[in-house]
Order: sequence, then structure tokens, then C-alpha cells
Amino acid sequence: MTKSKILQMHNVGVVVESLDKAISFFTEIGLKLEGRALVEGEWAGRVTGLGSQTVEIAMMVTPDGHSRLELSRFLDPPTVSDHRTAPVNALGYLRIMFTVDRLDELVSRLTRHGAQLVGEVVRFEDAYRLCYLRGHEGLLIGLAEQLGHKTATDILENAG
Repeated sequence: MTKSKILQMHNVGVVVESLDKAISFFTEIGLKLEGRALVEGEWAGRVTGLGSQTVEIAMMVTPDGHSRLELSRFLDPPTVSDHRTAPVNALGYLRIMFTVDRLDELVSRLTRHGAQLVGEVVRFEDAYRLCYLRGHEGLLIGLAEQLGHKTATDILENAG
């Protein structure tokens, strides 16, 4: 019997309060709106375990077309918890990391849209300049600007 394998990672999902503002924020980072839809009914609830549900979703895609961010706004049932302000070392915490060019320029634009740096912009060896910021609705966003040809994977492979 042939063993199943992953073909690709399709998307990361994030629940938000305002879909329009989230779309605007992630468009500012450089993602494109791929589509928007209302997902509802008992079939959807069978997938999520929530029973009958109504969720407005927007699929954002990176410029290379390989990665997607699914933004969801639950209309029914309502959201039940909020962990957006948890520290980055909280179990199960979600952050989204993007590789960008011109990191300082992007941080400047995003702060004008209400984003706040969590710490500071730092250099990781000769590979990246990195920062975390709290973006739309307090979501933790990582930004990485590659400095040379060395990647984080190269550094991790040579560390052991």
C-alpha cells in the first residue's frame, strides 16, 4: 500500500471581527484578495464540529500564488474566546510570518494603519532582518527581510 503524503500547505486560517478591515490590512502587506464567500449550513458545521454555522470568509493569496491566508468572520455561532493578546510563548499561539523586501518602509506603512512593533527590528546572523508587530485586531505578524543568499534553513541545518 502506498503511503499518503502532503502535496502542499494550502492555507492558514485566522478568525477576525472585521473582514473588510482585515482584507485592507493584509492587502497593505501585499496579499491579494482571491475570493470572498459566505459558508453556511449543517455540512460546514460537520467539518468544524460547531453544528450549523454561518461564516463569511475571504481568501488572500501571496504574490507568488503559493500561500494563502483564510480570514473568517463567524456570524453564527459567535466567537467564544480571544487569545490575540497572549504572549508569543503561549501554547498554540498563532503568528503569521511573511518574507518581505524593504522591511523598514513596510513597517512604516503598517504603523500608519495602527500596527505596533512588539519589540524591535533585529538582525539574525547574515540571513535576515526580523520583527514582530501587532497588526489588525492585535494579530501577531512576523516580517523577515532576507539579507543574503543564506536562509534560516541553511543556518538550522549547519547548527547541529
